[in-house]
Amino acid sequence: MRTLKLFIGMLLLGQVALAQPKVYKQRVELIRKNIQTVFYEPASGLYFEKDLPTARERRYSFLWPLCALMDGANEVDALKTGKPYLPGVMKAIERYDAKDEAIPGYRSYLADAGRDSRFYDDNQWLGITAAENYLRTKDARYLELSKKIYRFMMSGYDELAGGGLYWQEDKKDTKNTCSNGPGVLVALKLFQMTGEKKYLDTAVSLYNWTKKHLQDTDGLYFDNIKIPSLALDKKKYTYNTGTMLNSAVILYTITKEKAYLEEARRIAAAGKAFFYQDGKLPGHYWFNVVMLRGYLDLYKIDKNPAYIDFFKAEGERIWQEERDASGLIGRHKVKALIDQAAMLEFYARLARL
Repeated sequence: MRTLKLFIGMLLLGQVALAQPKVYKQRVELIRKNIQTVFYEPASGLYFEKDLPTARERRYSFLWPLCALMDGANEVDALKTGKPYLPGVMKAIERYDAKDEAIPGYRSYLADAGRDSRFYDDNQWLGITAAENYLRTKDARYLELSKKIYRFMMSGYDELAGGGLYWQEDKKDTKNTCSNGPGVLVALKLFQMTGEKKYLDTAVSLYNWTKKHLQDTDGLYFDNIKIPSLALDKKKYTYNTGTMLNSAVILYTITKEKAYLEEARRIAAAGKAFFYQDGKLPGHYWFNVVMLRGYLDLYKIDKNPAYIDFFKAEGERIWQEERDASGLIGRHKVKALIDQAAMLEFYARLARL
């Protein structure tokens, strides 16, 4: 604790230099190398979830860490450094595609290993990244992937509790911010790609439903509402703040309605005050990088460094305090793919900034 306080104090006094883009890129390359060395199996083209075989729940990773890696790989490719990373990651992800279902979508584990659950949010993370890739490259395959994800996620909609999307296909007992916030983003990005009004209508509907049913008075978001009791799970997570902040910013850029911008500013202020305590964010790197996305989009409009400086400080703290001798990142002895992927995206986004 004393070391952390000293580090924070030096940051505030300007005695610790925050990394420059060149340094972020060096970190990105090291993390990418570690992922491919420690977590990738060339013979199968698949990834492991943990570095130690004894710590793995199954032989290969579940889909969720690959969602994080897809976004990290996309950000790496946007930096235009080295061989494209995303195509190889996508080959692994396609192994999770349940093509035999009436409405295709990705399973939580390898599709040929059984009928594992399908989570709407896992699919939405893929759809969001696919859209970002299409907007950057105009590769039509990624537009089609986003449309596919939209069709699947809307199969999780009904009018119980007034609307909203469920979290899990085969266990429809909660509607979560983590399935509705990214659902808004999938729809918004499809509108940006196609100009089709139905996507904007869906985005506004889901956004309004989530605000009505899951937003706290401080502007932040509860985790879920239970079906059919309508009881609230009031836990708050950084990634839920991130998706709804991001949604408000994009809705403002599309509609130019100032209410969305004011709401984004309110969420951003509340998010920093609530989550950034004692000079650090909560422990889940990937949750935090999803929140970073929202702050970055707001920063592009307001140019307020307060939205970004605490993320930069967090990135320095993690790099100094939470790496092992081989460069793997994480607070625990066993290192996880999702943590490496999250910090890959984290530093790549800061490098692009």
